[in-house]
Amino acid sequence: MFQDEEQAVICTEPATSHVPYRVRLCTRQRSHRDHLEAAGHECILKDAFDFESPSEIANFIKAESLEAALALHLYRGGRLLRGHGIPFGVIFGGTDLNEDVNQGEKNKVMGKVLEEARFAVAFTESMKETAQTQWPHARGKIFVQSQGISTAPNAAFNWNSFLQRSDMKKHRGNEIALRMGPVEGTSENLLLACFYVQLHTLGNDEVLEINQSADHLHVFLLICGLRRVKDPLYLVDAFSEWHQEEPNVYMVIVGPEVDPVFTREVEAKVKRSPGVRLVGEMAQEDLHAVVKNSFAVVNSSVSEGMSAAILEAMDLEVPVLARNIPGNAAVVTHEVTGLLFSDPQEFVQLAKRLVSDPALEKEVVANGRDYVRMYHSWQAERDTYGHLVRMLEGSPED
Repeated sequence: MFQDEEQAVICTEPATSHVPYRVRLCTRQRSHRDHLEAAGHECILKDAFDFESPSEIANFIKAESLEAALALHLYRGGRLLRGHGIPFGVIFGGTDLNEDVNQGEKNKVMGKVLEEARFAVAFTESMKETAQTQWPHARGKIFVQSQGISTAPNAAFNWNSFLQRSDMKKHRGNEIALRMGPVEGTSENLLLACFYVQLHTLGNDEVLEINQSADHLHVFLLICGLRRVKDPLYLVDAFSEWHQEEPNVYMVIVGPEVDPVFTREVEAKVKRSPGVRLVGEMAQEDLHAVVKNSFAVVNSSVSEGMSAAILEAMDLEVPVLARNIPGNAAVVTHEVTGLLFSDPQEFVQLAKRLVSDPALEKEVVANGRDYVRMYHSWQAERDTYGHLVRMLEGSPED
């Protein structure tokens, strides 16, 4: 068991795990933070890039008397925690198992991280199998827990004003420090330091200026951090052509800058593409309101672990159109809980079908809602992480 002094869990968040970047990352961080708070632990959210070297992390651990850790993303988060002598667990992202695993040095580092980790969490059985195939020594310490979903749209959000506004204000995250009391019935008290990533927002010259009645619009919302693996430009040409045929359809891309060079490319492309708009990061509650008011949510990623944006859309009873990749196909069953497309032309065909077929829309919305509420329970996720954190107590043999 832990000593009777202030203890800690560190949660490190990578710059390139889940999307849309600051929005989606904060959602995941708050999720794990809330679960740990519910167990009576303490939580600090801190920017991972405040630390430029292992010695700085070591100094922080010592200064805060941290004795345990939880890392998000096996490579970008987990590697920071190696060799510090504190027990830790890891949560797979998507990029780690879909991309980093194919790079020799990163694969080796991630294997070393799993040697030290007390446990690892995969979102799906498929992700678990991938990890066990790559690192057989980790068998027995990998658990499956799907993302728990909870949405809370801002009831005061003005959809018409959002569509018509001609400037976007920047939103910045702040470091959050929460100190909780000891766990009921014990003298134990965990301090969770979550390192979040402060990503750059887009400029103030962003515009929507969709000056049409919201009643006649069909807004397709693509939520992602601007980096190549999320492929936000994949559908732009095809969608723009459709918009010129049907001016009441729009694609709105929402997400912060992750890759500055690629962001400039996206901005330039969007400016040349009728019917496509680009918006910077938004507060979580406002983003949920935007999702709720949109006709459909789109995912065009090359790689996904488990898209929270897709699951939140289902929870908010909004149709989903997702690129047919393993991570998306794990949560979207074609024509049942959503629609899967394999190329831009198929996307447009399916989107047109969804617009013209209210019965299909109603069916996938109802099925998606039921699926999320059955398989992505917030309470089940809370129970799992409460159990796993207890595995960080004491020695590995205890």
